[in-house]
Parts: sequence; structure tokens; C-alpha cells
Amino acid sequence: MERLLGAQTITYAQAARFVLEASEVMRTGYYEVAFDFAVQRKWLPKTLNANDPARLDRISLLLMHSFYIEGGLFYSVIGTSNYAYRELVHKNIIQGRSDPHMMVSGEMLLFYINRIFSLYEGTQDEVKMKDRRLADRGKRRERSEELAAMISAIIREHRIEDTTVEATDEGILITLSNINFLPDSAALPDAEKRKLNDISTILKRMPNVRLFIAGHTTRSGTAEGRLELSINRAREAANYLISQDACKEKDIMIAGYGADRILIDNTTPAAMAANRRVEIMILEY
Repeated sequence: MERLLGAQTITYAQAARFVLEASEVMRTGYYEVAFDFAVQRKWLPKTLNANDPARLDRISLLLMHSFYIEGGLFYSVIGTSNYAYRELVHKNIIQGRSDPHMMVSGEMLLFYINRIFSLYEGTQDEVKMKDRRLADRGKRRERSEELAAMISAIIREHRIEDTTVEATDEGILITLSNINFLPDSAALPDAEKRKLNDISTILKRMPNVRLFIAGHTTRSGTAEGRLELSINRAREAANYLISQDACKEKDIMIAGYGADRILIDNTTPAAMAANRRVEIMILEY
């Protein structure tokens, strides 16, 4: 929160994560996943980049969709960023003189969200918003759980070790733990390539699949070294999946988190094996 409030200009990825969490549409620790989710659902234009400075009219569109705010005729029919901005001005959520093309600060975004809460809290419109949000989330979750169960069955059938599958609000999370990279290396050993071959077979069954791949390390070495290594390992896994025609390069995002998101305290070899992992999030399928 403090980091957001201190930002004079936020990015679309930062805005997406905060708005989706505030509206209870999605909780995720990954800015890129939140951004991609919003773009998939056309809550942000697909021409944007995650790290672009956030513009007010486009953030208006994100707010309208994320909070399921009903608009007037022109917004309902056309539904562009410009009409979303006009709707929020009309509803007195955006106040005072403002330019739809101005950049959004963290403080501004928080103000708009608080205005939405104060205007709709306890009203019939808030009930409608919650009902639509719950129905939408339920459909997504049901579909994710069905797909996760199918992938889990294939993984058991192929006896892919140290691999788990979980349905989440963001998508289907496939976690490859105990990745046996060579020390301080991102080169994939043959055993890990065999795992990814099986994962590729699964992914090929899904047309138009989009992936988010994150690398994680144990706490050995420096923070800078761990971060770079985790990014390189995520990139190596992504490149291998691309080489197996499991996904197109344009449909994969990667990130590295070093040892910032450990699952278990690094006190035993088993814990270190669990933390040394690559996560493949299936965002769209």
C-alpha cells in the first residue's frame, strides 16, 4: 500500500493487481498475471504493455469492469476507455478538472476506489455488483478445477515426479519442484527436459494457451544473483516449451523472484528442493 501511495505514476500492471484485489475479482502476488487477466477480458486494451504508465481513461475502463459498474447507453454499446472515463465523471467518482489522457498516481487510484466504495456501499447496485462478481468467479473456478483435475490425471499417468497442479483464481498452476539445475546455472538437465516434454504434450491440447512462467531459487548466494538466476531459469523453461511447440513466444510471460517467495523455510534439503522450483501458470485455455 505504501509503495502504491508513494508512486507519482503507476504502471498498468500495478493498477491491475490493486484494482482486481480491491474489487475482490482476483488475489494474486504477480503483477503480470493481474495485467494479463485484465487484458484477456478486455478490461484493458491489448495494445498496452504491463510496465507502461497508466492513463486515466484506460484505468477508468478497468474500474468500470472490475467493480461491475453499469453504464449508460453509449458505454453499454461502445464500451471504450473514453466512454468509461465519461461514466466515472458523470457518477462523480472522478471529480474536479481532469484530462482523460493524464497519468494516474497511486494516490489518485486509491481515491477513485474509495469513491466507488462510498457511493455504492449498502445500495442495491452494490448487491448487483457482488452477485455478478460471484457468478463470474464461480464459472471461472469451476472451469479451472475441471482442467486442473484433467492435468493432474495425466501427470499421475505419466508419473511426472515433484509436480503438482492447482486451480487458482489466476488460472491453472503447475509447479515443478526440486528442479535439478546445476549450481548457479540455468541449463536444463535432461531429467527436467523430460518433465517439460510431458507438460508440452498437455499444453498442445489447449488451443490459444497463454502462460506465465516464474522461477524461484533457494537462499544461497546474493539477492542480485538469485534474482538473475531465477529469471534465467524461467526463460530457459519458456524457451524449451516454445521449442516443443507447446506455446508461441508472444503468449508467454516470464518473471524471476529469487528467494523472495519461498514455500518452506530453507532449513533442510527437502525444504530447499521445494523452494527451488519453476511455476507454470496457464492463464488462458
